[in-house]
Amino acid sequence: MTDRAPILADASRIVAHDEPNPYEAVVPPIVQTSLFTFASYREMEETYLGQKARPTYSRGLNPTVRVFEEKLAALEGAEDALGFASGMAAISSTVLTFVKPGDRIVCVRHVYPDAYRLFETVLKRLQVEVAYVDGQDLAAVAAALPGAMLFYMESPTSWVMDVHDVAALAGLARKNGAISVIDNSWASPIFQQPLMLGCDLVVHSASKYLGGHSDVVAGVVAGSSALIGQIRSSTLPYLGGKMSPFDAWLLTRGLRTLPLRMQAHQDAALAIARRLAAHPAVESVQHPALAGALPQGLSGTSGLFSFIFRDGIDVPAFIDALSVFSLGVSWGGHESLAVPGRVVRAQNAGPNSAIAFGIHDNSVRLHVGLEGIDLLWRDLEAAIAAASPGSAAQ
Repeated sequence: MTDRAPILADASRIVAHDEPNPYEAVVPPIVQTSLFTFASYREMEETYLGQKARPTYSRGLNPTVRVFEEKLAALEGAEDALGFASGMAAISSTVLTFVKPGDRIVCVRHVYPDAYRLFETVLKRLQVEVAYVDGQDLAAVAAALPGAMLFYMESPTSWVMDVHDVAALAGLARKNGAISVIDNSWASPIFQQPLMLGCDLVVHSASKYLGGHSDVVAGVVAGSSALIGQIRSSTLPYLGGKMSPFDAWLLTRGLRTLPLRMQAHQDAALAIARRLAAHPAVESVQHPALAGALPQGLSGTSGLFSFIFRDGIDVPAFIDALSVFSLGVSWGGHESLAVPGRVVRAQNAGPNSAIAFGIHDNSVRLHVGLEGIDLLWRDLEAAIAAASPGSAAQ
């Protein structure tokens, strides 16, 4: 894992006040407008002919949104980026840009549940085949990729925390002519820059760590100018999932503190994970830093991980006994959250579905927030005691 100094050095690219700013304000203004007018017939004609680039309608280009896009592109080492109204808007627009009926996608076995549902519903109706493989098995991926149009992955995955060799997988995709797309929401660009490892496109649920305050729903995709240009022209105008100026303003605010927040989430989650691993009620902890050295390209870890209770622990009683950890989906904000694995398994069409595979009935996913390690550990210890055999609560 990285130390604090390189992370803080990265912050210069997002904290510097380099935005277009006619008022010399320390915070860039919100350009809350639906349309932009033209000074002359010639200017309008040149713009519509593509001879001049400037905002015309905020569904396509907005100055406040552009500030966020440029900062995220800089963090990911990308040539360009596009903001969307949600992470799923970013994922769906990206995938639908590059596949057509009859195409095939290869996807790692564990992905964000709604991405899985998109593949199993919309793509199936469009006659796009999706093959799910173990992303840690390079031979299986290599065998599945020939003829695929797109390779989709997460690393680490957001439930069982599978960590992949992103560079090797991106190389296999490129060798087979497949566009590689990776969801980098878990690590954020502070701890992982997939484009530098050879991936073609990187997507984020910006609602998570990029925003960091649980007050915005948004998404973003970053990559080469050519690929982002295809998304910009092929799906962005017509699917309509464009980021709003106010959401972009909130995200730019969130990026200012992203390096510090990621360090704090990492430190707290790793401390909690180690204490859980030593607890007699816990069978195992699924946290990338506990499995050994992190793979090349992953320089740190976030606040999200899972653990599995030993048999005999009443998982619903544990969840109900928590007071600092809240029961809720999503993650990446300042608050700590818990989600029981058996609910996810039931929601995703049973234990043998691709997304639910490997999620244990006794598992719980935690997002460790910023409330403080000792307070969070006392909450977990008390809830485990309440859920243990022979407790007064049972």
